[in-house]
Amino acid sequence: MLVAGFPADAFGTNCYVVATAPGEQCVVVDPGIGVLDRLDAVLAEHRLHPAAVLLTHGHLDHTFSVAPVCGARGITAYVHPGDREMLADPAKGLSTDLTALFGGRLTYSEPDDVAELTDGATLALAGLEITVDHAPGHTGGSVLFRMPGAGSRWEADEICLSGDVLFAGSIGRTDLPGGSMPAMLTSLRDKILPLADDTVVLPGHGPTTTIGRERASNPYLIEVAESGDA
Repeated sequence: MLVAGFPADAFGTNCYVVATAPGEQCVVVDPGIGVLDRLDAVLAEHRLHPAAVLLTHGHLDHTFSVAPVCGARGITAYVHPGDREMLADPAKGLSTDLTALFGGRLTYSEPDDVAELTDGATLALAGLEITVDHAPGHTGGSVLFRMPGAGSRWEADEICLSGDVLFAGSIGRTDLPGGSMPAMLTSLRDKILPLADDTVVLPGHGPTTTIGRERASNPYLIEVAESGDA
């Protein structure tokens, strides 16, 4: 199994490429701002052919390059319907200050082919079996992507691409449009805490971690676990 990740030019958003092996089809996860050249280099290095783009949520820093990545290859973008409107109008997910920052400066378009994700679905893409968990809180349509990790460099039973739900030592902010701290805490309780400790977490920002490490040290997970509801 091949997993390659790198940070985008803006906001350090992690873009990931996942495949069963070099020379095969792959999925691209969260192609953000300014990733096209680096993504092309990763694809060429490993001789990979994108079969789909997966979006953990609809924020601009995770979706900005989805249209050119999909359009150049005629492939589908997958997003939860709760965040679908942000693909057509990214401002719906931005705070006032971020809207002012980006206003008129970035050209943006929705992909031609968009498929909607459902909670609990299993996607069969590029030879991978990917489970979708709807985990709102950061946005209304945030999801986790889980897949078997056997054969990866971590040799973990499972890998979780957590988007901005869970970071190493923290969680995604909940104060942007569509965000909700109560929903986030429910997602942490129902979607994150049940995962095995050796699950490798590939977050939307920052370094790789594990569920066990976060269970022991992440203050938000500790709070949820100690609340008695976990």
